[in-house]
Amino acid sequence: MDGPLEGTRIVDLTALVSGPIATMMLAEQGADVIKVEPPGQGDLVRAIGNARSGISPLFATSNRSKRSIVIDLKQAAGVELLKRLVSTADVFVQNFRPGTADRMGFGESVLRAMVSDLIYVSISGFGETGPCAQQRVYDPIIQARSGFAAIQRDRETGRPRMVRTIMADKLTALTAAQAMTAALLARERTGEGQHVRIAMLDAMVSFLWPEGMMDYTFVRDGDELGRQSREPQLRDLVFETSDGFITAATVSDREWEGFARAVQRPELVDDPRFVAGTVRIENWDERLDLMEEVFRTDTTAHWLDRLSAEQVPCAPILERHELLTDAQIAANELIEEVDHPQVGRIRHIRPAARFDRTAARVRGFAPTLGQHTDEVLAEIGLEEPELAALRATGTIA
Repeated sequence: MDGPLEGTRIVDLTALVSGPIATMMLAEQGADVIKVEPPGQGDLVRAIGNARSGISPLFATSNRSKRSIVIDLKQAAGVELLKRLVSTADVFVQNFRPGTADRMGFGESVLRAMVSDLIYVSISGFGETGPCAQQRVYDPIIQARSGFAAIQRDRETGRPRMVRTIMADKLTALTAAQAMTAALLARERTGEGQHVRIAMLDAMVSFLWPEGMMDYTFVRDGDELGRQSREPQLRDLVFETSDGFITAATVSDREWEGFARAVQRPELVDDPRFVAGTVRIENWDERLDLMEEVFRTDTTAHWLDRLSAEQVPCAPILERHELLTDAQIAANELIEEVDHPQVGRIRHIRPAARFDRTAARVRGFAPTLGQHTDEVLAEIGLEEPELAALRATGTIA
């Protein structure tokens, strides 16, 4: 079996990031993902960044292993063509704003009437009800409303900060991919399809909750409003060395003792400010000041050697270009270089999950716009005269 999801067909109407990354993951686990794009520009991500031959870097890495067809869903003939395609599918996924798919003629109830065991997936920003449901959403909007930007606030100024990667989009993608595979498993067991709804806000708050909301997990008497502003803002575990930056974590007593040995300061083990985990948290700034003072006295390589020898968790803080030559990433065979027929030499990463019996793999490059229109439609029974007529009216491209 070539991939754990071989034999599964997914009709993918998603655009931008969260949906496409989710379906890309399933494509590389063997699913046949058919990406349906509008005529003209196609998915907006095709044009984001330094695009080559209609393929941007973000599109190339979010839409690998899929097939692309172009259907104009503003035309009734296009909607009928989509329904015909969905009749062959196991999963249908869209990330229009709530209500849009229904208005366009391919809402859940319509497609369910055609395919009773269909898994219908709706990805939205805020969910389908509530005061924000119809708002346009991008990643920073969710970082702001989920509490994520607040927890990243600057310690000195109190100014909230965003994480400088599209965290909410990618986290939603992971949540959606897991949910789709769970729904497929449930259908295998029960024979029933279902409607799976994923809101970016829900995914982000769920991700934040375990430790980011620890102070709010147990309900207390009294006013909880404004507690965030009173909480101490712990500094990042970033330490400057004489030639760079490292991180090191001393959570357990054993790790703190290892740090004391690594820096040849045995008296720190019995220092009342650091003698136990709870005390080390209370004296967080003093502990980090001390660690940084020590680390500045020698090189990154020196301290990583010493800390590793004492089994203290540590790592260099790598610049992005250093990932390309990092020994551990090379050992994991994570980054691959291949020749792309349109854009030339390209780097991509292999699927993160490794299956020893049903291999996940990059099954093809991100498609050019409409690259597989004729191929896919021929598979569902359209012949050349019908394809020509649809193309003449602009229904397909």
